[in-house]
Amino acid sequence: MNLQRYLVAFNLSYCDLDVQAPVQTDFFVVSMEKQPLPADDDRTEATEVDGLTGESSPQETSEPDARAGWNSKIEYFLAQVGFSVGLGNVWRFPYLCHQNGGGAFLLLYILLMLIVGIPLFFLELAAGQAIRQGSIGVWKYISPRLSGIGYSSCVVCFFVALYYNVILAWSLFYLGNSFQHPLPWEKCPEQGNVTVSPVKECIKSSPTSYFWYRKALDITDSIDETGSFNTYIVCCLLAAWTIVCLGMFKGIKTSVKVMYFSSIFPYVVLFCFLIRGLLLDGAFEGIGFMFYPKLEIWANVQVWRQAATQVFFALGLGFGSIIAYSSYNPRNNNCHRDAFTVSFINFLTSVLATLVVFAVLGFRAKNKVMECVASNLNDLSKHFHDGFVPNNVMPPFNYSDPKSVALKDYSNWFEQYASMVPGNLTDCDLEKEMQKGVEGTGLAFIAFTEAMTLLPGSPFWSALFFLMLLNLGLSTMFGTMEGILAPLSERFKCLARNKTKLTIASCIIGFLLGLLFTQRCGNYFMMMFDDYSATLPLIIVVVFETFSVSWLYGADRFLNDIEGMLGWRPSVVYKYLWKYICLFAMLGLLGATTIRMFLSRPTYMSWNQEKASEENLEYPDWALAVLALLIIFATLPMPVGFIHAFLQKRNTQSRDAENGHYRMVNTEETAMTDLSALEHRNGDAAPVS
Repeated sequence: MNLQRYLVAFNLSYCDLDVQAPVQTDFFVVSMEKQPLPADDDRTEATEVDGLTGESSPQETSEPDARAGWNSKIEYFLAQVGFSVGLGNVWRFPYLCHQNGGGAFLLLYILLMLIVGIPLFFLELAAGQAIRQGSIGVWKYISPRLSGIGYSSCVVCFFVALYYNVILAWSLFYLGNSFQHPLPWEKCPEQGNVTVSPVKECIKSSPTSYFWYRKALDITDSIDETGSFNTYIVCCLLAAWTIVCLGMFKGIKTSVKVMYFSSIFPYVVLFCFLIRGLLLDGAFEGIGFMFYPKLEIWANVQVWRQAATQVFFALGLGFGSIIAYSSYNPRNNNCHRDAFTVSFINFLTSVLATLVVFAVLGFRAKNKVMECVASNLNDLSKHFHDGFVPNNVMPPFNYSDPKSVALKDYSNWFEQYASMVPGNLTDCDLEKEMQKGVEGTGLAFIAFTEAMTLLPGSPFWSALFFLMLLNLGLSTMFGTMEGILAPLSERFKCLARNKTKLTIASCIIGFLLGLLFTQRCGNYFMMMFDDYSATLPLIIVVVFETFSVSWLYGADRFLNDIEGMLGWRPSVVYKYLWKYICLFAMLGLLGATTIRMFLSRPTYMSWNQEKASEENLEYPDWALAVLALLIIFATLPMPVGFIHAFLQKRNTQSRDAENGHYRMVNTEETAMTDLSALEHRNGDAAPVS
């Protein structure tokens, strides 16, 4: 038995024997010099310094199994970029940018990304790369009382995986329906045996809206009406989970092979759509509305909240996936440069997607406006022939040929003479049409599908678009599942020995629970999960992460450890960003989100079949109870983990007191893994590879 084991066994310190203590070593350096950490079979009982109290307590320290790292830096970048760049970049960011001042929102987004997003992204990268564990292991390694942070991250990842894969199922459904001409959402279907006529619900709305709400979702009028399962979507959901399971079958070794395609292909499609979109009539008008700056929005608190939330979710903070992916990196990897590189790739992807979206939506809006102009000119022609319109009011252009009329000429005429013409002529304003912004599923499955029906070769562009959505979703799903599987398999050795079975079991459970979203009312539950199950819990997780590192462990010590790991010290600016700017920004976001939830009753957007239009309804009481349970269930591991560690330490101290053993309190501010380092120097740890 070596000296340290002797001291631990008799509850003594080096001071008791007047033996010189080992040289202190920063915990990031130590943890990386071990191979990546001993396996479960090599666990040794060591004295662990509690990061919260500074007391020593005997605790079984478990460290992750030696893991195969990335084969190349390209694989790592594909994984991190694939996880952070998701569907939100395509259908959430463009909407926020358009609704909140265009270019002004872009500037605000860049500011928040620099002072909040990148520092927090760097924090998670450094912690994962240094300790080489998943989210549970990282925070437990810093202090056992923080292990609940990792469990909360796992719960949120599971919630997100449940509904995110349903979006993949919808993409598969639309992808399968894209291989036909004309596209099934191009025209209204007909009904009737004797007298054939289009479906009224479709006429009142649009062919794309009808196909989405009635064919794809077969949606009910409210969340209170359950309805049966949608067989097609159930089959697509099974296919989606099967793809995810096969991709995660052997961990990162298999998922990264898929990411070579799933992470790169969306960029190919986006550039193809951008080139095609810029050639469309109305594309530059759409992009012009996109980038027109409205600096007055900076005075709106809600715009700051939305920008901060988008930065937060775009980078994938708090999920634990960043930590898990970074944990496979070598010790000297420049994670500081990675943080900037991945963040700016994410931002540029959002800008690229925004250009594509508004080029296509500008084309769609221009078509709608010109249809409006043609309809108005036809009415004008009838009124003129009937003698209701004087000659001096007639437009100077050829109103009998609407296609030859420029929108600007019509707008000028309308401003001067519209009031003199009987009937209800409309201004056909392109700006108003562009302001009918759509986001999320409405953008992808209604607005974009409608625009593609206007393109030559629409089935090709439709298949390309939904294949892109599928790959964007897959890359994010791989990262989300890694945020679940990696920490659980490292925390429980029985799961580590059966990781393949764990992957299969997780996917089966995910599919079975995901059937909730394939009911006729399933879309309403998906909106509930998307809006509330992840937002508040993830913000709380990141608040605790930031506070734990910058205040409990210490920002200066954290920077010292990074210096030992990288060979150079990051700027002291990070100390103040982590301790004050990031922490207060996240607390402000937490407060704004909480206040918003309590001041106004949560609502959801429903589809009224009779009116063939969307309606904003309040969640019923039982749905609010479900919503509250989701939030509580996701955040509960944090206080439970703290209480469990506290009681465990107190029980241990009580047993020691009963046996006559007394522990020395460590009053020095030492790194948290010095004793693990001692084991390493004495030969108890695995040799350095």
